[in-house]
Order: sequence, then structure tokens, then C-alpha cells
Amino acid sequence: MPGRPQPPTARLRRLAAELLRLRKTADLSREAVAEQTGINKATLYRIETAKARPQARTLKALLELYAVDEDKRDELTVLLREANQQGWLQTFSGELPDRYSTYIGFESEAAKLLTYEALIIPGLLQTEDYTRALIRGMMPDGTDEEIENRVAARMQRQQVLEGGQLRLWLVVDEAALRRSVGDPVVLQAQLEHMQQVAKKPNVTLQVLPFEAGPHPALLGAFVILKFGELGAPDMVYIESEAGDLFLDDEPSVERYDNTFEHLRATALSATASVEFLRRLAREIP
Repeated sequence: MPGRPQPPTARLRRLAAELLRLRKTADLSREAVAEQTGINKATLYRIETAKARPQARTLKALLELYAVDEDKRDELTVLLREANQQGWLQTFSGELPDRYSTYIGFESEAAKLLTYEALIIPGLLQTEDYTRALIRGMMPDGTDEEIENRVAARMQRQQVLEGGQLRLWLVVDEAALRRSVGDPVVLQAQLEHMQQVAKKPNVTLQVLPFEAGPHPALLGAFVILKFGELGAPDMVYIESEAGDLFLDDEPSVERYDNTFEHLRATALSATASVEFLRRLAREIP
């Protein structure tokens, strides 16, 4: 039985974007490239949309056709060599839903995450007990093994916050903070944990209080992923029961960038947010 396909990495997405740009700069259609290289037009489409990883000889043929200089060839060859690196996610292969695996693969490569969460504590801030209680509630028919695998994966995800390479900016709605997940001890520990994570120099946490009223993100949570020096296009991730969305077209990313700017301008300051969490933790009976 064949294994499930691996989600595209940020490196593969950058390689795809570069090959598309180079073809357009050379003013060649896919049909023209197919005629001159023998590369199937459908295969070229899959390569340029990061749905397929090109073979080394295919990449060489394309770069020769596009008259790419040696330095750029070396750069893209390295991208191809590293395009399938999945990191720690391979440990959980086959145990996590495809859509979740795809997202956390991108998350592990991002340089910056801008997160708005409306209903639950964001995964990168969750305690183990909170995560376990949350997943049990969301997967009432899940086995103990399935639930523990999800818990372990979420705890592993949080390693991206260590070392300071990832810049994380979160806006969390008051509704997420007040939702009862687990018993009062679990919730209180969760709120205290958030206060500690907020002290990390690479983390900015803001609370969006009820009194802020209507805002542009009332329809739901989202994450903007920015890949920095990797050069892959920025991406917006939206999770839903109907299926997850990954948007990387410029108008969509710009729209969500603007929405996030509005949210962080409306939310409490980082200092006031920590005080809000402290006060809320004291209110738990």
C-alpha cells in the first residue's frame, strides 16, 4: 500500500515560485517549454504549483532553457536537494490527519507567525493537560492512543519557540480565555503558563477583550505564516470542519495582513494583556 504524499515544504514552494517566475521572465508558455525540453506540460504545471518535486535532470533542463546564471543555478539546486526535508514531523507519519500535518510542516519552517484565535488557546501556548482535555472534547470517539499521539505532536510543535528563531505574535479573543477546558486547576495552570510564555523575547501576546466589540475577524481564527529568508510566498491558514484553506495569493495575504493590523491595534497592549491573564486566573474558583 503506497504511503500518503508528503505535504509541500516551504523550500519546495519557493522552488516552484522561482521556476514560474523564470519561465515568465523568459517569455515562454508551458507549451513552448514542453516543445523545447520534452517535459510534459502537465508535469511542468505540477512543478510550478509545488504539487510535484522535479527530478534533478528536469531542473537542469529548465534552468538551461531559461539561461539562468551559475549562482542562481546553485541556489535552486540546493533548494531541490532540501525540498523534501520534513523534520520531526516524520515521527508522526500516518498518525496525524493530512491537513494537520501539512500545516505543522509549514509552521516548523516559518520565520514569523501572526495568529488570531477566537475560541481556544492557540496550540503553541497550550499546556499538556489543557491540550489533552481539549482533544478529548473535540474527539469524543477517539481512542486513548489517538488522543495521546495528538497531545505529543502538539507538545513537540512548541519546540519552534525555543532558540528565538521564530517570531510569534498572537491576538487571543477573551472568549478563548474564558472557555472551560478541563477542570479549574487545568484552566488556571493554562492561564499562568501563557503569562510565562508571553515573557519570551520572540513572543508578543495580546488579548482582545469583549469590550472591543465587532472587528474584521469575527468570522473566525487564522494564521499568517511568513518564511523570511527561505523566500517562499507568505501564506494564510484557515482551519474549519469543512476543510482547511491555504491561501498564498497576494490579495488574500494582504487582506489578512490588514485584518491582523486592525486586531493588534484594537487589542490590549502586551503588558495589559498579561495583567488581564493574571486577573482572570485569580477569578477561577
